[in-house]
Amino acid sequence: MSGYLESQLIILCLSIIYAYGIFLPAASGQLNLGAAGFITLGAYASGWINSADGLELPMLVSVLLAILFTGAISFAIAFPILRTRGVYMVLATFAFAEVVSGLTINMEFLGAAAGMPVDAHAPLVVLVIAAIGVILFSFYFMSTRLGLALRSIHDDESVSVLFGVNVRFAKVAAFTAGGMVMGLGGAMYGHHYNYIEAQAFNVLLSIYILLYVLLGGTQTAWGPLVGAIFFTVVPELIRNLAIEIGSTWLADSRFIFFGGFIILMMVVRPEGVVTRTMQDKISSTLFGKQRKSAAPEE
Repeated sequence: MSGYLESQLIILCLSIIYAYGIFLPAASGQLNLGAAGFITLGAYASGWINSADGLELPMLVSVLLAILFTGAISFAIAFPILRTRGVYMVLATFAFAEVVSGLTINMEFLGAAAGMPVDAHAPLVVLVIAAIGVILFSFYFMSTRLGLALRSIHDDESVSVLFGVNVRFAKVAAFTAGGMVMGLGGAMYGHHYNYIEAQAFNVLLSIYILLYVLLGGTQTAWGPLVGAIFFTVVPELIRNLAIEIGSTWLADSRFIFFGGFIILMMVVRPEGVVTRTMQDKISSTLFGKQRKSAAPEE
């Protein structure tokens, strides 16, 4: 595998993990602009636990502890943050990410602004396994009663309450699970690149991840996967096309076309690329015909 292809696959795996971390709370209508904060927590926690200056534990143990640590922080802040709605929730999660960034960049034992080296290395295969595991977990999560409750809350919270759904429990559980997934993503980032710098986890990263989910769609678990693949692959396809036809102008301005397409999608299809209706139609087309052909003739 070429170095270029491997680097793109690494970015794709991390993007998928990050996207599902935002998708889980977004499935109930929670817009989280604090992805960078949770990723930072996971990266630094795993790196420090694994380092000689920290607990010096094996990589697998440090990653698991980092996930639990990020989950605990997510659970603790979920209660005050989930008291807000709409743009105020977006601002609250953004403020959380800025607080985490400000703290880590000033902690000397974490390397402060200079960053922190990470000892154990996670090769590409580990990232692929982690990404596949997150995808499977998310599909399973959305198929449970809790996942159905999140869909119900997303569609109509008031009706969900009337039907006996514990809205607060469902939202806190989704927010916590999302934080844990992003903590895993941060740990994978640190252990693959073997270096963590707080400045790398900025608000632009949070915006990109939120766009993965919004563009792909929050109605089904396919949405984040489609969004992450689209954002990772399409700009590179345009760049490769520009190289093939020898157009430096297209290569330099590819993000203008890409950004314009995103705006168009948000206007034409605000619910995202993959919707529940589309998923049902595809399922009935693929599996409905199979069931029909498998049925005995009378």
